Amino acid sequence: MNTNRRKLMITAASAAGACIALPSLAWGQAQFKMKCANIMPADHPLNVRLTEASARIKEQTNGQVDIAVFPFSQLGTDADMLSQVRAGAIDIFVQSGLILGSLVPVAAINGIGFAFSDYSKVWQAMDGPLGNHIRAAFLKSNLIAFDKMWDNGFRQALSTGKPIRTPDDLKAFKIRVPPSPLWTSLFKSLGAAPVSIPWAETYSALQTRMADGIENALATIYFSKMYEISKHVSYTNHMWDGFWTVANRKSLESLPASAREIVVREINDAAVKERADVEKLNGALVTQLAQKGVQFTQVDRAPFQEKLRQSSFYTEWKRRMGDEAWSLLEATTGKLA
Repeated sequence: MNTNRRKLMITAASAAGACIALPSLAWGQAQFKMKCANIMPADHPLNVRLTEASARIKEQTNGQVDIAVFPFSQLGTDADMLSQVRAGAIDIFVQSGLILGSLVPVAAINGIGFAFSDYSKVWQAMDGPLGNHIRAAFLKSNLIAFDKMWDNGFRQALSTGKPIRTPDDLKAFKIRVPPSPLWTSLFKSLGAAPVSIPWAETYSALQTRMADGIENALATIYFSKMYEISKHVSYTNHMWDGFWTVANRKSLESLPASAREIVVREINDAAVKERADVEKLNGALVTQLAQKGVQFTQVDRAPFQEKLRQSSFYTEWKRRMGDEAWSLLEATTGKLA
């Protein structure tokens, strides 16, 4: 009996030592297979960096955490994927704050028209107090927002006809916008006729003239080949758009703490690298798009911003976002309303 007990103790001690030497053994034999979805093309810097991060996570967790990346709306429309991440069918969703604003309204605040003048202001706000405020709001909806946003870029107007130079050029202009109240409100306030179309259907919408143009970042225009249909880009810089990484809370918290730390760290690091990629890429894309026949028009932002003030756009969205969030925004951008 004593001999058996000694053998049992030796076996237990050996197993404990193996767990210390190989932490993955402490997690058990289960594989944590996760889905990460977004709307961007596979060759966009966002998905390039996500794929790299997934590989590092798998390596650093000794194969225990395997994150499959699904780009370009492979798992459904914006609304479909948001529903899936809330239900846990998708574990991680990387999406614009303006789309996520349908669930967490304050997440759309970065898209307030003509608010941010440059990237230094963007990252001061989104990596700082305003970003913290938004992350806390996500948590109330059982979604965990990662610390670092991804960059989609300042958005420009792309038109199939004449370029957009002034607010008058937007009168009755059918511009494709994502399914987001803020986007619709912005362009209605500028006099346009916004048409809400999922991104995966936008190319055909331009082909069939369901829309006269779109608005998006240069990188997205390039990688989605929208320049094949529309040849006029106006540098409106009408909003800065970025992507939040949000995880289903139950999915993320089901990971062992050590694995969860690796996932969060690597995805945050990838987001920071993607920011530099997009900023560098936007400069190079001007030349590449010009070679494809795209014409660029510089735009004075002041008349557009004044049009929004006259239409009560800012006062309305201040009311919707709440005084605290709006105060945090204006602490960086300056007075808007």
